[in-house]
Amino acid sequence: MISRTTIDNVFETARVEEVIGDYVQLKKSGSNFKGLSPFTDERSPSFMVSPVKQIWKDFSSGKGGNVVAFLMEHEHFTYPEAIKYLAKKYGIEIEETVQTDEMKEAADERESLYLVSEFAKDYFHNTLLNTDIGKAIGHSYFKERGFTDETIKTFQLGYSMDEWEAFTSHAIKKGYKLEFLEKTGLSIVKGEKQFDRFKGRVMFPIQSMSGRTLGFGGRILKTDKKAAKYLNSPESDIYHKSKVLYGIYHAKQSIAKEDNCFLVEGYTDVIQFYQSGVKNVVSSSGTALTPDQIRLVNRLTKNITVLFDGDAAGLRASLRGVDLILEQGMNVRICTFPEGEDPDSFAKNNTLEQLTTFLEENAKDFISFKASILAADAKNDPLKKAATIRDMVESIAKIPDVIKREVYIQECSRIMDISEEVLFNTLAQILQKVQRDANKQKPDAPKPFDIVSTPKTAAKKVDILWELERKIIELLLLYGDEEEEFEDLLLETNEEGEIGLKPEKVTSKVFEKIFLDLQDDEVEFANEEFKDVYYDIIAHLNQKQEVQLTTFLNQLAPEKSAAISTILMEDEKYVLHDWERKEIYVRKKKHGISQMVSETILNLRRHLISQKIVELSTSVKENAGTDTKEFLQSIIDYQGLKYVLTEKLRRVL
Repeated sequence: MISRTTIDNVFETARVEEVIGDYVQLKKSGSNFKGLSPFTDERSPSFMVSPVKQIWKDFSSGKGGNVVAFLMEHEHFTYPEAIKYLAKKYGIEIEETVQTDEMKEAADERESLYLVSEFAKDYFHNTLLNTDIGKAIGHSYFKERGFTDETIKTFQLGYSMDEWEAFTSHAIKKGYKLEFLEKTGLSIVKGEKQFDRFKGRVMFPIQSMSGRTLGFGGRILKTDKKAAKYLNSPESDIYHKSKVLYGIYHAKQSIAKEDNCFLVEGYTDVIQFYQSGVKNVVSSSGTALTPDQIRLVNRLTKNITVLFDGDAAGLRASLRGVDLILEQGMNVRICTFPEGEDPDSFAKNNTLEQLTTFLEENAKDFISFKASILAADAKNDPLKKAATIRDMVESIAKIPDVIKREVYIQECSRIMDISEEVLFNTLAQILQKVQRDANKQKPDAPKPFDIVSTPKTAAKKVDILWELERKIIELLLLYGDEEEEFEDLLLETNEEGEIGLKPEKVTSKVFEKIFLDLQDDEVEFANEEFKDVYYDIIAHLNQKQEVQLTTFLNQLAPEKSAAISTILMEDEKYVLHDWERKEIYVRKKKHGISQMVSETILNLRRHLISQKIVELSTSVKENAGTDTKEFLQSIIDYQGLKYVLTEKLRRVL
């Protein structure tokens, strides 16, 4: 167990905007930050981070909470894992009790796979640096590639012995189960025998955006026609190659800072670029680019520059990846290196200045690049030229933004010397076909020009009680320890027997006023998600007499923290910024605390009275034919009280 002191220290030190900034490109928005949701595929940013309150809210998925809740949601960490990650990030020493054998056995299988992978990474790295064979073979290979010791350490490069079960036997001796070694793909089990998958290879650990080891890529060093040059870990619960980009952990901050991501093909391309000083670079690790990989980059930047080898044999096939990038609404540029060069060799043989200058001068807009490649094939053949133009328009059709599509059509018209009208007509045909194909996928798709009646859907009913209870939680969180003057309402009956409210001025803390009023009315929260939070806040205020939001949030369970962050961030979504500069002075919410509290409690009382009237009316109907005078008198009394409360509310408003 991690000590409470360590947890408190982590929460005091960690900054939610810094941690989330490692995963999401955040932009300043008033006193908050905004970015694209890392949980949904959205075009407009609805993800908000509050540095003041140290919380975040994703309005597209409904998730929210503090810095630990983010790591638990995004990285699927357990609570202890999230604390440990933050402690490591901020250099905080972790105090914890020794894990028992029972606790180790209870560890989740997924975590076991992470632990095995982390162990393997350290083992291969240590073999490379500290064994004679590792130094002679693995380390020498990386040195020949031009990698410095610092680079080898940064990327945790390693070497797997050219022995059948050197790693597997060592891991089992250290207490790691063969079951998990097999599930990660590090070991292959055949009956009674087991052996190392990456035997005789230099090792490239593949890490998640948070730095966790997911799998490995291994390059064979000896000539063997039967063995693959590169071998990757198989798919597992923690490694899905279509959702991973090699180098993303080291590149994420630079990508966000430079607002651009270079996409290359191999591990060594990434490493050589990084060592040269161009750190915003990732690789799809030899696999075809996927939408999930593109979305990883999309969280950090809207701009991708795809780098191709000068003599890339599959250049035309690689252009399909460009269309995928366009479909995600991203901006894409393409750069090819001189014949015989690739990103690795070019970065190795040139200075940083020469490399950056080359990239700036030779990166072309995708439409210009595609035109040059396809037009070279077409030459003077009219049919091939027509096919080339259609190919270019099909790429433009992938772009979701209408304005961008029009700009690219104009550019295509200029480059290919063809009228815009023809291109727009072709684009319209392609888009219509896409729509028709999409409709075919849907069951009972309506035929063109069919009149389809739209079924009327009932308007979503507002849960008044839920809204009022939510408002009470908000008032307690924001103003619970504020002292205000309230106009208390005392029930009294005049000589004619009419019910009235006698006003009386009282000074009280907001939380005391709310608690006592609800207690007097014998009101229990109806919504379970608010009930526990309500009593937590009241207890906290009773002890502390003030709410330090960040401290309070960090003491709560993640699910409660998420519920509270949702309440606190809802108003932030509609905050007005910088109005004073335009000489428009908006009355601050804080100036009407007593009014808001009184109004909320009055509305709650009125709502509960309305519910009581409905219950009594139902009783009258159910007891028709019997003496219902008592029920009717109660209804009259409650109606009178409701009228008095309504009149009072008008004065408050």
